[in-house]
Amino acid sequence: MFDNLQHKLDKALKSLKGQGRINDLNVADTVKEIRRALISADVHFKVAKDFTDKVLEDARGQNVIRSVSPGQLLTKIVHDNLVDILGGQKSDIHLSGSPAVILIAGLQGSGKTTFTGKLGRWLKAQGRNPLLVAADVYRPAAREQLKVLGSAVEAAVYSEDQNQNAVQIAENAIKYAKANNYNVVVIDTAGRLTVDKAMMDEIAAVKKAVNPAEILFVVDSMTGQDAVNTAKAFHDVLNFTGVVLTKLDGDTRGGAALSIKSVVQKPIKFVSTGEKPDALDVFYPDRMAGRILGMGDVVSLVERAQATIDAEEAEKLSRKIARNNFDFEDFLAQLQQIKKMGNVKDLLGMLPGVGSQIKDLDVDDKAFKGIEALIQSMTPQERTRPELLNASRKQRIAAGSGSTVQELNKLLTQFNQMRQMMKMMKNKRFPGMMPGMKR
Repeated sequence: MFDNLQHKLDKALKSLKGQGRINDLNVADTVKEIRRALISADVHFKVAKDFTDKVLEDARGQNVIRSVSPGQLLTKIVHDNLVDILGGQKSDIHLSGSPAVILIAGLQGSGKTTFTGKLGRWLKAQGRNPLLVAADVYRPAAREQLKVLGSAVEAAVYSEDQNQNAVQIAENAIKYAKANNYNVVVIDTAGRLTVDKAMMDEIAAVKKAVNPAEILFVVDSMTGQDAVNTAKAFHDVLNFTGVVLTKLDGDTRGGAALSIKSVVQKPIKFVSTGEKPDALDVFYPDRMAGRILGMGDVVSLVERAQATIDAEEAEKLSRKIARNNFDFEDFLAQLQQIKKMGNVKDLLGMLPGVGSQIKDLDVDDKAFKGIEALIQSMTPQERTRPELLNASRKQRIAAGSGSTVQELNKLLTQFNQMRQMMKMMKNKRFPGMMPGMKR
């Protein structure tokens, strides 16, 4: 996400390298480049100007201590100001009321219905019992989509397929929730291709009828400045409580994320980075600022790993590695765990310094499928004892997986290298060292 913006900001900040002090002369060009980067990312021009003016004000006359370069100091100043325009602190979702009602709004195609399903999964993980409500009376596919999503995340869905009155559906859903012990009601409303009076009147009527604890405006982050203009139109009518940015895994320029808080003065609460039900994250301004500047987001990476990886299985694997018994069954299990954590390029981008390095790299999640097919074409005995793989077995595995013997040999080489590395780490010995020596 934000690959081009990250690259341009990195280039601008590196221009201060070698200077002994930040002053008006040597920082002016850098700040000008930062403003250009923001404008090209479709950030609102006033937000870009106010941001760079503040950076210049904070940077003016700053002394550079011996261990910190001017570029590093300005990077911190830019980071702190990015955190400010992104909202400052994480904004929690409010779930007051019995049941608590969350109203979902946005244009058609912004990802409202998909987000509603993801939010249902997130609420269940928080110990809540959500009821998802299909209140889009204009698009039958939206009702069916929500039912499919609800089934996938094991959340109940309320729908009245013959009723064309969104207000009645919402009111009936709340009655149903009270009668059946659902403590959160999430209402997916209709979207339009453009903002129109009929749409606004309908969603305003739904809001008045259900008195929601939260109104979340879902915006497609790939639409840039248009998203900010749409957000303002919705905010004038609904006074929504928070923003959800979707499709951050796409070729987004960053304009919506960096502009929307300043324009509507409402916090970003969630970000969505894919189609999978678990591709939803709570929004942390400081973590996003770090990712934009190529500093990574190790905290979010660890949190994803903790939520995905089974601690007991991890302990079993650790013991197998210690005994040098790591096999293809373990390797396959680890691949599947990584896939559950999300888009691979997104995960790599969370590592400090890696984001800018993989900007133009096409990291395809489907690349795992060939490896999985090869391993799954092995017998259980072959997976635990790869040394059994002779020429005839390799030909059978290659044919069964739709691969070639050369691809299987490449996998075996990489796997053996991995096992050798694990063995060296266990013994704390490295190439070139005498036996008994430790690093």
